[in-house]
Amino acid sequence: MTDWKQKILPLNQQAELINRWLLEKLEEVLPELMQRESIDMWLVLSRGEYHEDPVHKSLVPEPMLLARKLLFCLREDGGVDRLNIAKPIQGMSPGRGLDAIYSRAWDQGEVDEWACIARLVRERNPRTIGVNFSKDFAFADGLTMTEHGQLMEALGPEFSPRVKSAERLVLGWLERRSKTELAAYTGLNDIAHGIIREAFSSKVVHPGVTTPEQVAWWIRERIESLGLECWFQPTVDAQRQGLPGRTAGDAPILPGDLLHCDVGLRYLRLATDTQQNAYVLHPGETDAPVGLTQALKLGNQLQDILADNYVAGRTGNEIMQKTLADARAAGLKPQIYTHPIGFHGHGAGPIIGLYTKPGENIPGRGDYELFDDTCYAIELNVKATIPEWANQEISMYIEQTAAFTGGRVIYLGGRQTELYLI
Repeated sequence: MTDWKQKILPLNQQAELINRWLLEKLEEVLPELMQRESIDMWLVLSRGEYHEDPVHKSLVPEPMLLARKLLFCLREDGGVDRLNIAKPIQGMSPGRGLDAIYSRAWDQGEVDEWACIARLVRERNPRTIGVNFSKDFAFADGLTMTEHGQLMEALGPEFSPRVKSAERLVLGWLERRSKTELAAYTGLNDIAHGIIREAFSSKVVHPGVTTPEQVAWWIRERIESLGLECWFQPTVDAQRQGLPGRTAGDAPILPGDLLHCDVGLRYLRLATDTQQNAYVLHPGETDAPVGLTQALKLGNQLQDILADNYVAGRTGNEIMQKTLADARAAGLKPQIYTHPIGFHGHGAGPIIGLYTKPGENIPGRGDYELFDDTCYAIELNVKATIPEWANQEISMYIEQTAAFTGGRVIYLGGRQTELYLI
């Protein structure tokens, strides 16, 4: 077994790397996005400690853990000024925290943050001021009602009409991955796959003794023992000949079970999301029934069809509907519920179907279009009849983190094409 601990950086080195990535995005990605969305000034106005804007954590360097108001202003030369709207923190060494990336804008004569913001707006005179409010995307709805009122009062009648929603800017910032982040993402998925491979082995699973719930907790313990975190509780379940649906909980795993897991970890501010499958061999058995291996191939076929329909500019709803039509034409019984992933597990970007609303267009979140250099959890299932199980119908659930870059889908760390055998 790989000792994944050797691959995990110490916390101080993680912080250094995260800060380099952040600076790279602020300098190379943010100016492009502000120009694309016609926003001259972007205000990220976290209410305060424990009430941060959802986008705030993605904008501040390590080890800065407290909320601050941030201002970004597009310059005529195409660059972006980055300003920290807060009083200096006593005891913070120069070059640490926000000072490493942001310039202090506070004038000691100003009584509060709103006076500082009002002065900066007057000085910069932006044509458009983006603030974070949105009906459809929680990521872009961080401005509280109270803060909105205070902002409008500070801006006054001259500048308040220039305020617009920064929804698409927030989504663009959160979903876009830099080239360095994309390069590192494969390694994160290698870790996720390795942990699942270890969990779906005789090292962990003892048929007739071990339960799916115990395997799920083992996965969580393994992830957290590496100094990583789960962004949701791992799940493990089984499909079994003669029993409809999926079983989980306290019933022991038995030979002949088709095991399935759903695992998501976070490292270096990036999330993974993976569903893989294993077969528990009967005594004397050397491989899974052909029907089950064929079901996984059908799942891979559905992945291919979905990937072929990833075209920049298409909306999530368009990608889903075209994929379902193509899959049904190929004789598959598909369900698509793919989501963006990145800084958040269920991330910013276009929703491509929902599990709870199979085949339905998703207003708002499904109407957002696909952009290059973004990442997705390719999540879906396909139904298949298993001859060896008296033609019982099962669902093959699979999920793999992938990047859409250079106009094509790339599975980060590969994808499962063969069942694990226990």
